[in-house]
Amino acid sequence: MMKSASLVWVTLTASLSATPVDFVREVRPVLEHHCYSCHGPEKQKSGLRLDIKSEALKGGDSHAPNILPGQAQDSPLIQFITTDDEDMQMPPKGARLSTAEVAILTRWINEGAVWPDGVDLAKSVDKRDHWSFKPLPPQQGSLDSFITAKLQEKGLSLSPQADRRTLIRRLYIVLHGLPPSPEEVESFAADSDPRSYEKLVDRLLASPRYGERWARHWLDVIAFGETHGFEVNTPRPNAWPYRDYVINAFNNDTPYPQFIMEQLAGDAVGTDAATGFIVANAALLPGQTGKDEESKAKARQDELNDMVSITGGAFLGLTLHCARCHDHKFDPVSQADYYSLQAIFSGVRHGERPLKSKEARQNEEDTATLLPRLTKATHQLLQYEPLAASGALRPPVHSHRNVDRFPPIQTQKLRFTILATSQNNLNEPCLDELEIYNTAGRNVALAAPSVKVSASGSRGGIKHRLEHLNDGQYGNDRSWISTTKGSGWVQVEFAQNESIEAVVWGRDRLDAFSDRLPVEYLIEVALADGTWYKVSENSDRKAYSGPKERQLLSEPQDPALVAAFHAAKGELSTLEGQLRTAKSGPMVYAGKFEQPGPAFLLNRGDVTQPKQEVPPGAVTAIGTTLNLASDTPEQQRRIALAKWLADPAHPLPARVLVNRLWQHHFGEGIVNTPNDFGRNGALPTHPELLSWLASEFIRSGWSIKHMQKLIVMSQTWRQSSAPREDGLSADAQTQLLWRYPPRRMEAEALHDAMLAVAGTLDLKMGGPGYSAFAPNSNYVRVYDPKPSFSPEDWRRMIYMTKVRVAQDSTFGSFDCPDAGQAQPKRSRSTTAIQALSLFNSSFVNQQAEIFATRILRDAGPVPEQQIRRAFALTTQRQPGEDEVAACQTLVKDHGLPALCRVLLNANEFLFVP
Repeated sequence: MMKSASLVWVTLTASLSATPVDFVREVRPVLEHHCYSCHGPEKQKSGLRLDIKSEALKGGDSHAPNILPGQAQDSPLIQFITTDDEDMQMPPKGARLSTAEVAILTRWINEGAVWPDGVDLAKSVDKRDHWSFKPLPPQQGSLDSFITAKLQEKGLSLSPQADRRTLIRRLYIVLHGLPPSPEEVESFAADSDPRSYEKLVDRLLASPRYGERWARHWLDVIAFGETHGFEVNTPRPNAWPYRDYVINAFNNDTPYPQFIMEQLAGDAVGTDAATGFIVANAALLPGQTGKDEESKAKARQDELNDMVSITGGAFLGLTLHCARCHDHKFDPVSQADYYSLQAIFSGVRHGERPLKSKEARQNEEDTATLLPRLTKATHQLLQYEPLAASGALRPPVHSHRNVDRFPPIQTQKLRFTILATSQNNLNEPCLDELEIYNTAGRNVALAAPSVKVSASGSRGGIKHRLEHLNDGQYGNDRSWISTTKGSGWVQVEFAQNESIEAVVWGRDRLDAFSDRLPVEYLIEVALADGTWYKVSENSDRKAYSGPKERQLLSEPQDPALVAAFHAAKGELSTLEGQLRTAKSGPMVYAGKFEQPGPAFLLNRGDVTQPKQEVPPGAVTAIGTTLNLASDTPEQQRRIALAKWLADPAHPLPARVLVNRLWQHHFGEGIVNTPNDFGRNGALPTHPELLSWLASEFIRSGWSIKHMQKLIVMSQTWRQSSAPREDGLSADAQTQLLWRYPPRRMEAEALHDAMLAVAGTLDLKMGGPGYSAFAPNSNYVRVYDPKPSFSPEDWRRMIYMTKVRVAQDSTFGSFDCPDAGQAQPKRSRSTTAIQALSLFNSSFVNQQAEIFATRILRDAGPVPEQQIRRAFALTTQRQPGEDEVAACQTLVKDHGLPALCRVLLNANEFLFVP
């Protein structure tokens, strides 16, 4: 920064005084008068705080450290208060520091910036000193004992147990999101077995309906959607396997550490769909990010921010994204921690990849033996290939596999030059695996530290990287593309001279793509004197006749060789087929992976201002330390983070998860900010209970079903929900749980319950979902609600394709998240739109008509029996005589569908009792 004339004067004169500057008497008043308004206890602009020693000497987000003891002229603090640049000078408004004040600060810094301990007007806050960051203490007691202890402090007690009809309805709605059948209710109400309630709990937890209910809660936490969002909002047709994965994980009671590992590194443990967690958020499509490199980099930073944010919120209950531009203002998360976490995910890109079957995964695991066998089979067939320029007319080039065989020659370098492509040079040429065989049958081009690969220009990105040219993996996703249309060259240098005799290459060795195929090319080797010598070219091949013509191997004329030829050809075909199986299969939107480059801390989050390089890591102030090198393989980074999160000694993941379980059983968490357990979040109503539950969760082997059974078996959960005068006076919000808090069902449960009582619910599980919107094929998607619904739309709502920022016409108004952002806690509103939707929507009217048909079928023509059956299905009880009389009048005047419509709108049907 340019030094001003006044700074030079101050520097010359500051040394004239022999008395050391006194911080308290001389320095602090200057800082207090001019600096504290922006860099004091109330505000810390640019992350700089000057009223606390440790913070001031550390410096702000930019130019840190701002105070360099002994170096006033180089200290940003002095430069800012003396510069003549109006955009940089401090204070930015009001009177500037006098010459004498500048001299005081200058002398103080040159004298070593002595700041005595214990003189700060404010105390530095230890961000780690917070209840949620402390280890889980040993706990004794029971769930009910913690609740009753809090109630006794307020002079309250638990309410009596709810009746059995209420309990079975409550259990079904909370665990399944569906009402019980009248037959199940009557059986349970009459069952005198003292273990009947526990048996019912076990049966509900073992049902596949359980996973369909609880998966929805997790999908809210991570903002799962099946469209890209933003303006275009195009579909992600293969995102649904992640939804099915979550359903199955809950049904299987997957231990929580495994659940974490699968979602962060499912590609390493055989659950490919699970990594849909990392890319669950909205994302810009390539055409929306801008064409200049800065715009692309900013869009990429937003993607990485989402990955860090979703991981921090879901597993840690921390707002990690707040450290993107500066150290977290409230929690012990530094900006370096944030970018180290970004480095964990910097090799993950939005996109689809093959969803491997069990057999395909096995094939991939066998690649270590498969590729050497493939190499051997290829070399066996070389003897049947005509030599280049031998006079024999060779087959035309093909996208799958081409062989250029030539007399053995000694060389240390080979260059493959592309002169033209199959599409009149309109596209950049592409090469899949480039194999170079020596006379011993070894592919000497295969990637190794001693093999060097270079090119005229490489596109880069997720696919088509130069390192893919010889990585031993086939397919378009692992290929190289030149940056020059119609031409380009690649060069392979070996560790030593090799006697080579063939080059095997293709555009896509898995036969998926045939564009960008080189049809005119030149293969050369470097001689000892440094000159290049041509060993093969395309001129002796047949004329290219299109991508469908597969290269045929030349069958030998000698009958004695025919059997060996076909055996070798069959072996090669079988091995290529196995490799193709390992690479093919249905697709899943679960991210694509590549080895990332170095990661840097960005000054104030600006991609144009990289600062120091940071290694992959986690939050250094919490849990154990991740000691990962900057070149740690991409997959290993995610595995390491998953293990860090699942460490039983880590204070947060268990606390955060059991709080989520509590929230969905009681309607409110012990901490009512479920994604913020930091210093800016809410305090727990029952901190000892939360710690006890977390400890029990770990002790149980991280079993979610165990914790849910523990909750629903408690006296606290089995209470009546009836209001009491003393409870309402002391605790109107029922935070202390003196009764079970009644609440309206969520949108999905309302939808599913209507289908269930109408008898139309389709319990088909898994697979692509149904749509609540009319079809359209516009580039910019417009999601108009369907005007009518058919049996294909009568599956559970979790199978409805989740469109971002577009809601189902009936149930979207019931506080249903739109997947625009994570919503770990739904609001519960009461609006006129909700009432209108429930009473007038085409869906509700349709189901009311079908419900009436069911009643007629079940109860016959007698109106009283019809009414009793309708009540049993919707409210799990029999109506009183006054209710029967009123309903008979309604049915007589308006018909049975009207009664069904009224019952589907009744609070008793809509609420968890």
